[in-house]
Amino acid sequence: MSDWKIKTIRRVKLSKPILIEGMPGIGNVGKIAADLIVDQLKANKLVSFLSYCLPNSVFVNEDNLVELPKIELFHKKKNNKDFLFLVGDVQPMKERDSYAFANVVIDYAEKHKCKEIITLGGIGLQEPPSKPKVYCTGNDKKFIEEFVKLGASNKLYGVVGPIMGISGLLLGLSKDKGIRAVSLLAETYGHPMHIGLRGAKELMKMLEKKYKLGIDMKKVEKDIKGFEKEMKPKAIQHELLEQEKLRELSPKDTSYIG
Repeated sequence: MSDWKIKTIRRVKLSKPILIEGMPGIGNVGKIAADLIVDQLKANKLVSFLSYCLPNSVFVNEDNLVELPKIELFHKKKNNKDFLFLVGDVQPMKERDSYAFANVVIDYAEKHKCKEIITLGGIGLQEPPSKPKVYCTGNDKKFIEEFVKLGASNKLYGVVGPIMGISGLLLGLSKDKGIRAVSLLAETYGHPMHIGLRGAKELMKMLEKKYKLGIDMKKVEKDIKGFEKEMKPKAIQHELLEQEKLRELSPKDTSYIG
């Protein structure tokens, strides 16, 4: 399995934290939602993860400089609860590497007595949805029901393909550790170059209903057009890295990739 280097940037005392993951996938829905939340809440970086299994590439940023792919963990305390946000530019590309990284994250969560994990992602449709619907699945029926009561649908069987990547593995691996976990999946257009801002907005609404994070949804709506211009160049770079995964899925299927 892959070796992961964990660099601790800041140490904080955590009390039964809630982990929210949002990394690249269909429409980058989960990544966009998590990145916007981290930015709005001004969350503090705790940990960075590095492994030689990550893509052998660099991203060109808005300053026309290059930077290595990043996977990072941020922290914010809200309403006397500790929240951890796992965000990144990429996911491990191979199955063994995905399992290795998911276990690193689960070990960190278990060490700090994490009680809940929420993973974020998108469901790719053949047409852009006018109002993206949010679906919910997970490893604990009672936890799923908490989100169903807030408006999510738990009727996923036969609607989506497998939940791949870190978003799926965190659900499966956390069960044996006694950590309840769900995945929130928002509908989005399945075109490779589509940026799922509307779906990301629905995920943020759901998290705000549940956890009262203090997300300014009016500001999110106002910033959507500008954020789309900002995301487009990086989305193209992300897509080049994700194409191999997407080729494995039938274009006729409604599917999800973590």
